[in-house]
Amino acid sequence: MNNKRKDLITDTFKILFGLVLVSPLILAAFISFMPKADIYKIPFEITLENATLENYIYAFENMNLLTYLKNTFIMVIIELPMKIITALLAAYAFSYFKFRGRETLFAILLATMMIPGEVIMMSLYKMIMGWGLIDTYAGLTITGLTDITAVFLFRQNMKSVPYELREASMLDGCGEMRYLFSILLPICKPIIAAYALRGFIFIYNNYMWPLLVTTTDNMRTIQTGVAQLSWSSHSGLVLAAAMITSIIPLIVYFFGMDKIVEGMTAGAVKS
Repeated sequence: MNNKRKDLITDTFKILFGLVLVSPLILAAFISFMPKADIYKIPFEITLENATLENYIYAFENMNLLTYLKNTFIMVIIELPMKIITALLAAYAFSYFKFRGRETLFAILLATMMIPGEVIMMSLYKMIMGWGLIDTYAGLTITGLTDITAVFLFRQNMKSVPYELREASMLDGCGEMRYLFSILLPICKPIIAAYALRGFIFIYNNYMWPLLVTTTDNMRTIQTGVAQLSWSSHSGLVLAAAMITSIIPLIVYFFGMDKIVEGMTAGAVKS
């Protein structure tokens, strides 16, 4: 009985804590449906008596939201597969190929994760500007084609696979690339799926780099485009645009939550 009571108290606390965390998002969602007159009424009260979609309609009619979303998804389509492919190849090399300085080189790569992106951002910007890639998809994506975090995650997962499996495959005439993509890739699928979801949300929410390398409205991504509304005095319009921006990663996260958990625990238990 005591255990049941403790579980009930724990679950109640988790629910209340979760409601506290999401309460700003719920409040923003309510205000986004309120007309401007109700939002600035004194005293302020949350009511949906006059609920309207005018904020959302105005956002779509007077902002290039579809263009922003298109640019964002182009970034995702270019960057995410390249991050995964390059990370898989690098992780495979660091896991199975023996060469002088392998561990030192891997340690140096890991050390680069400690460098804040802001430190090298201006150097990257000058490089992109010198190449004439401002306001191009190449400029938006060329600096995001690799990810050391993915290399680390994939390597750790590959090291949990018995080395004898590779030796047996090689004895049966399996080549390196065939072993990687036909045998190892399905085994690593959970961690790849988890990283893909993380990578999608990271690219989707990327703000600083697209802000630097885009100067025209037609090349802005969803985050930089919606940020232009920050000067607006219409809170309902700003929050409506924010809700539109937020709903896609929330849907992706909701349906991919199981994959994230599966990927986090992949390789944790060895037979």
